[in-house]
Amino acid sequence: MKSYMLILVTLVTLISCNTFTKKSFAKEINYIQNNASLISVSRDQYKNQLYGFWLGQCIANWTGLVTEMDKIGNVGEIKTGDFYTSADWGQADQPSIWSAGEPSELSPTIDFVLRNTDEVWGADDDTDIEYMYQYLLYSHRNTLLSPEQIRNGWLKHIKSEEENYLWVSNQKAFDLMKSGIIPPETGNPKMNENFDMIDAQLTTEIFGLFSPGRPDVAIKIAHLPIQTTARKEAENISKFYVRMHSLASLNTKKPMSERIDWMAQKARAFLPDASYPAKMYDYTRKLYKSGIPWEHTRDSIYIRYQVKEHDGYDFTSRNLYCNGCFAAGINFAASLVSLFYGGGDFKSTIKIGALAGWDSDNPTSTWGGLIGFMIGRKGIEEAFDQKFSNRFNIHRTRQNFPGNGVDTFENMAQMGIMVTDRVIEEEIGGSIDPEKNIWNIPLKTDNK
Repeated sequence: MKSYMLILVTLVTLISCNTFTKKSFAKEINYIQNNASLISVSRDQYKNQLYGFWLGQCIANWTGLVTEMDKIGNVGEIKTGDFYTSADWGQADQPSIWSAGEPSELSPTIDFVLRNTDEVWGADDDTDIEYMYQYLLYSHRNTLLSPEQIRNGWLKHIKSEEENYLWVSNQKAFDLMKSGIIPPETGNPKMNENFDMIDAQLTTEIFGLFSPGRPDVAIKIAHLPIQTTARKEAENISKFYVRMHSLASLNTKKPMSERIDWMAQKARAFLPDASYPAKMYDYTRKLYKSGIPWEHTRDSIYIRYQVKEHDGYDFTSRNLYCNGCFAAGINFAASLVSLFYGGGDFKSTIKIGALAGWDSDNPTSTWGGLIGFMIGRKGIEEAFDQKFSNRFNIHRTRQNFPGNGVDTFENMAQMGIMVTDRVIEEEIGGSIDPEKNIWNIPLKTDNK
């Protein structure tokens, strides 16, 4: 009843302001007929949360890079030193698989990598493609990117010859684009043999934030960007992350740990039960619920999937470089370890993610961005008891953006607000109350 009253109040307000057309009035009536509830979201608060998303991603991304590819398993019984544990936090960083025996240049110890107010955050592959997609949506003034817009955006903003910070499926898709192929064919397994790698997971989560409370719409607008580089299980894993980001706008009164678990369970419902991502999720959550330490769960995941190849996860048999350490699956399982055991705590989640192994900067970035969004800029600053840089250099990894590539989180968040405005009005069928500066967003009944 409260939802219907809120809709009616909104109708009366907009009619009195002479802002309604017959078409928009009919659309509002359709809310009442077809939707069980409606939420109101402050645009000012959401802007602060989008700031937290970008700041949280940067902190988590650069922290995870310290341990990226340090520990990927040896496809055998676990021996001391094969993986990090909680005791390794604050200790010396070990060499990665490609560092020629040297620890990370970012930090000699495994610790948070932070940028103070007089410094600048650098872009990386966990943030730069999302930045590009937001910019493309904003500049094209649309809600759905076309195949040509994606291809042209990639060709304009990604360096062609020198270091371009692309790997596996992203690099293959880029090569295909340069040869004239457009999405979604760039992610077609017949053309892109890396379709089941991690790439789409770290480039599309932001689409969930453009559709607050409506994961169905988030999946719609993220569909082509995901298929630009992913198919099958990797595509479904990417959709899992998109759904979680969309659901982060709901149940805001509940404790963080309950919200995280609820969001994850809702997203899990869309993973095909017979697929290895669904089985990885169920197995990881079961071990977490059993109360064993996170390290034991991580070790068990390694044995189950990389050594014994259960549930159809056959990457070890494929004899890939670094045993598929870039693969969507094993990194999805590792991300769930940090998500469940982190319990919604920003610092704990990033710590576990950085120590869990494999492509550790990717899961940390995903959850750092999500939890950063949920607690906002203030929540992150309170967690560390300090202020951080608000500047972001997209030209560290990409090119041809305004301002010589140096942006601010405030501007990035405002750009996200404007994209979300359009999604809410044109895709969700919601409305903006200009006086209260809020969105009125109709929900699906299964999102409550």
